[in-house]
Amino acid sequence: MIFVRDKGRMCNNILQYGHLYAWGREHGRSTMSMRFAYKYRWFRICHTRYHSFPFYVLAKYAAKWHLLPVADFGLDAPAPDYGEQEQRLLTHRHIVAEGWYARWYDLFLKYKQEIISLFAFAPAVRQAPDRLLASLFPPSTIASPSAPLPVSSYAATSPSVPHPTSSLCSGSAAVPQRPLLLGLHIRRGDYRRWHGGRYFYTDEQYIAVVRRYLMGILELLEQLGRLGQLGQLEQLETLYPICLLVCGNDPDLDEGAFRRALPGITVMFPKGNPAEDLYLLSRCDRLIGAPSTFTLVASMYRDVPLYWIEDPDKAPTDADFGHFDQLFRQIK
Repeated sequence: MIFVRDKGRMCNNILQYGHLYAWGREHGRSTMSMRFAYKYRWFRICHTRYHSFPFYVLAKYAAKWHLLPVADFGLDAPAPDYGEQEQRLLTHRHIVAEGWYARWYDLFLKYKQEIISLFAFAPAVRQAPDRLLASLFPPSTIASPSAPLPVSSYAATSPSVPHPTSSLCSGSAAVPQRPLLLGLHIRRGDYRRWHGGRYFYTDEQYIAVVRRYLMGILELLEQLGRLGQLGQLEQLETLYPICLLVCGNDPDLDEGAFRRALPGITVMFPKGNPAEDLYLLSRCDRLIGAPSTFTLVASMYRDVPLYWIEDPDKAPTDADFGHFDQLFRQIK
């Protein structure tokens, strides 16, 4: 058994365990996440074998008393060689694995659907977000994600996300059957210090990025002859409905500033717990946010296009959105 241990945040834990789970599957080894055995009890993995508080305590103190060896993938060397740590995983029948740099990208992708299935959301997590989504989408809309999903729904191959903007890019002038669901994740807190505050953006900077993206949609509409003059955001309300879902960890967001600066679109602040926000973002058509594992994991479930704000002055277009399979190799 490989007991996976870490102290990072929820989505860091999901990715770290995903890599070690994939390595274990490839080598015929069982794995257990110590983090999800007692914390973040919002996912299917929390109710699988060995993921309970007694097993967590057993592994924790066995490692503390040196009854279990440890493979450390958190070394601070500039270019650490983890071959020795991987050999420890192969050598010992029972071992604790820890550290952020346990990464096997190709194996992760090989077992990606199994990892997604393990981190399927519990029914209680989905209830409030599903009610919100149901209020946004007409019942007749086939592509609507409003229908409740079973816990095992992510076990099968994830469907490709229907992108309303694809009709614009292909030259179609048809009004979408449902709003484009744009997810914005605002990260504050520890980002004031992380990387020297490089990705600690103000409300005004987040708003400006969203406005520039929306103005790009208006330009496409103008090229298709849908606008008789230079477009204003207010025109989106009838020409191209958009709903912006703003999630994050800052309770002091200026909600009024978002609504005043983004007329013509629906702006909502769900204010869910971390798992509810993650689920809601995973149901969006596009995701925007500062570089973080939170938006990255949200993108993972349904391959939702994701734009990481590296330059808050840039005007993003659809070409600037990436996908999980590439972006998870670029984690900061």
